[in-house]
Amino acid sequence: MSELSELNKTPLFDAHIALGGKMVPFAGFAMPVQYKLGALKEYSAVREGQAGIFDITHMGQVRVSGTGALAFLQYVSTNDVSKLAYGQVHYSALLNEAGTFIDDITTYKIADDEYYLCINAANRVKDVAHLQTIAADFDVCVSDESDDTTLLALQGAAAQAALQPLLDSDLESIAYYKFAQLKVNGVDAIVSRTGYSGEDGFEIYMPNSSAVEVWQQLLENGAVPIGLAARDMLRTEMGYALYGHEISDAVTPVEAKLMWITKLDKGAFIGKDAVLKRRSAGAEKRLIALKLTGRGIPREHYNVFVDGQASGEITSGMFSPIAGGVALAYVLPEHAETGALSVEIRGKQVAAERTTLPFVRSNVRR
Repeated sequence: MSELSELNKTPLFDAHIALGGKMVPFAGFAMPVQYKLGALKEYSAVREGQAGIFDITHMGQVRVSGTGALAFLQYVSTNDVSKLAYGQVHYSALLNEAGTFIDDITTYKIADDEYYLCINAANRVKDVAHLQTIAADFDVCVSDESDDTTLLALQGAAAQAALQPLLDSDLESIAYYKFAQLKVNGVDAIVSRTGYSGEDGFEIYMPNSSAVEVWQQLLENGAVPIGLAARDMLRTEMGYALYGHEISDAVTPVEAKLMWITKLDKGAFIGKDAVLKRRSAGAEKRLIALKLTGRGIPREHYNVFVDGQASGEITSGMFSPIAGGVALAYVLPEHAETGALSVEIRGKQVAAERTTLPFVRSNVRR
């Protein structure tokens, strides 16, 4: 435990320990990688009809407010913020002038002059500094609320049933990628029908003072605590990008297959010119989904070959209980669609095939 003493702790640290959570360093925080049941059973709880509860308080939360909020977000992020309705969320990204990723984010529209951003934990300091620097040229205030906010994800078919008793409002009215400002256990919170598991569920932003009681009530309502390992399994099966894996400051949306959140027709934004140049010149590498046809488990950084030629490496990989050995990988552009694939596992070439995403069926409510 001494190695964790210098790490940040969420308000639920003691609750994780009490549940037998195995704590590990993650993005500067001490976080549970799994609990007593083990990662596979935690994963199965979410995929097979229960509700899983994830402490994702390590994520960052930033409030953007002021008359220049829309213009500011249009300039610093890739998606078209002007298309957001009240109570709607969208997925977006922050790019640098080179067109590569500073971070991927979600943006919540609270009002015409107020938005809420969720950012990645490892990028929090960098993101906030970047946003506040750009904000100096706009009539806008960028407030980092991360230290005061607990964020829980409740995912799985039983998520709504577990959360509903804590609310006075009907969760049925919150559609996919929509949110509401509600009282959870009598305290103001943001509840959105979002998540990174591929199952129906919610993300709940609340004051730190509410964290332990809400966590406990959700457990009493049948939710199963889920650690980082199972969370990553669920994420990978969906083919969702993760910063430091599929996206980084080394790739643009062109390579990462994220042009769908990069609205080139909305006007000027940071990185737009570089993205246009990259799109015109062609991607330097391309992200593909693959599935092993031979035996083995594809892991991050394993080399990928096409027709016997080294072509790239895996960015995220796992053994899926449903789909088998699956992975996301970057390969040379000329190998993205044709050629015999293989993955080097322990010095041996294991055959693979290209496939489509998600690797398993998505059950989000659309």
